[in-house]
Amino acid sequence: MRIIIAGAGEVGTFLAKMLARENMEITLMDEDPSRLKDLEANYDLLTIEGSPTSIHDLKEVKVENVDLFIAVTPQESRNMTACMIATNLGAKRTLARIDNYEYLLPKNKEFFQKLGVNELIYPEVLAAQEIVESLKRNWLRQNLSFCNDALILLGIKVRANASIINHKFSSDVFEHGKFRVVAINRKNKTIIPKGNDEILENDIVYFITVPENLDFVREQAGKKDFEIRNVMIMGGSKIAQKTIHNLPGNINVKVLERNKETSYGLAEKFNRSLIINCDGRNIEILKDEGIQEMDAFVAVTGNSEANILACLAAKRLGVKKTVAEVENIDYIMLAEGLDIGTVINKKLIAASYIYQITLDADVLNVRSLTSADAEVVEFVAKKGSKITRSQIKDITLPDNVNIGGIVRDGAGIIVYGDTQIIQNDHVIVFCVSSAIRKVESFFN
Repeated sequence: MRIIIAGAGEVGTFLAKMLARENMEITLMDEDPSRLKDLEANYDLLTIEGSPTSIHDLKEVKVENVDLFIAVTPQESRNMTACMIATNLGAKRTLARIDNYEYLLPKNKEFFQKLGVNELIYPEVLAAQEIVESLKRNWLRQNLSFCNDALILLGIKVRANASIINHKFSSDVFEHGKFRVVAINRKNKTIIPKGNDEILENDIVYFITVPENLDFVREQAGKKDFEIRNVMIMGGSKIAQKTIHNLPGNINVKVLERNKETSYGLAEKFNRSLIINCDGRNIEILKDEGIQEMDAFVAVTGNSEANILACLAAKRLGVKKTVAEVENIDYIMLAEGLDIGTVINKKLIAASYIYQITLDADVLNVRSLTSADAEVVEFVAKKGSKITRSQIKDITLPDNVNIGGIVRDGAGIIVYGDTQIIQNDHVIVFCVSSAIRKVESFFN
């Protein structure tokens, strides 16, 4: 597959590096040569200095008949224009990064298709959705749902009080059929568990289950649920604004924003939230603004270090649930080790969404596990595909691959060795990033 990525910012560069590992023909273009420096030497991709809205430059990178053109510059209008030009020059499919939520409404999809923009992505909205979900089920590190909550993925850090630690997966402890452990992160190493493996204290464990068994999973993991009514948000970023917009009306929100003009804008936009113009990195200010009365603290400034440190301060001041936006990939595992409740990275979220477009099989969803080097992929089983020909125990799947569950006729089912996948089943697969292409062949 040949892909052109316009925009060598955080999202574009991360995506280019990820796709370059897939043996695809990747071209990354940007007007600023300093953004492209060293990338071509260190990764299997081509870098081009040029403008995504220049017909001449797009012809120079041979946009005609490219399989996928991705525009992820910081400017929405440039991304939309670039996709329109690319389509008219012969690009087969286009995707634009946007910052206008109205464009995502289903009624507008056909309109943009006619203009030549096939897909739209708003990373900040995706990140805000993850934050809201993490606050709904506050005892979780990560919470993903499939097929309208028919199956739910739970990422949980287990402590010494969990009843499931120090037991082999082949033991009776796991034979209840109410959940399946599909991945474990232990000291920054990802484990796809087998019968002789076991869960240890402080592992981040990924479970798949159905809604009626959520409380059972929580009890087995030694977690307690609590109601979140008061949330403090540090930073008035787009992610913060989308989070406030999506939070239930019964949650009280207090926002700490350093910039005075931004604070005034937020106050006009969110009259039900309390907006404070102050520096939330100051512990005395946090105390003055009532951090001790908060149930959750969300740090979404543009500074990863500040977000991590603020969450640590909030934890020490008694806040039960913390969420940090950590855009520096190298800091994610550090944040997990420091016991930040939930880590959000919009690059990973956006890259996962875009990655699914590059797959040939019928893929509805691809999500990165923030705390593990693994992906969760929702495939649809096609008639006659290899995955439907035998029971799971008789299918030789690649190493580091685990089928967690299926959704059949809207109902979630936890899979076992004797489960037979049939046509049109939605199959939730967990695997290390490098194995997705191998798994894909089982569903074609």
